Amino acid sequence: MEEIMTVYPKQPRFLLPILQDIQNEEKYLSRDAMRAVARYLSLPDSRVFAVVTFYKALSLVPKGEHEIKVCMGTACHLRGASAIVAALEKKLGVKNGETTGDGKFSIECVNCVGACALAPVAMVDGEIAANLTSSGILKLVDSLRGEEKK
Repeated sequence: MEEIMTVYPKQPRFLLPILQDIQNEEKYLSRDAMRAVARYLSLPDSRVFAVVTFYKALSLVPKGEHEIKVCMGTACHLRGASAIVAALEKKLGVKNGETTGDGKFSIECVNCVGACALAPVAMVDGEIAANLTSSGILKLVDSLRGEEKK
């Protein structure tokens, strides 16, 4: 965490990029991380907490090794995104916003990823998975599990 912070000058305007970088590394923002950032930037803890809770992209709970963000925008919703979420929840045994007990997968419903022509879509580890079906997303999960076993 110290290595991440010291890349940035000690100026409050770098609060968000520091938080994003720490979250990318740690998969969430712990209380200790938020306090360390507040001290580094000479900000009140409450200001850091306010930023973390304001931005939906920042998380106070650990995310999975594989993050699956299912688009629930209008086009995706109309083309079956709800069924994709239901299939994921059943297969992984967690609900929207949760992470599997082994820390491997997180599911999150998001408003829009800006790929309406490819609906329904999900962002899987930052990559767009397009024209999804329930069976297609389950095959993708299985392939991610297979990669981990190698």
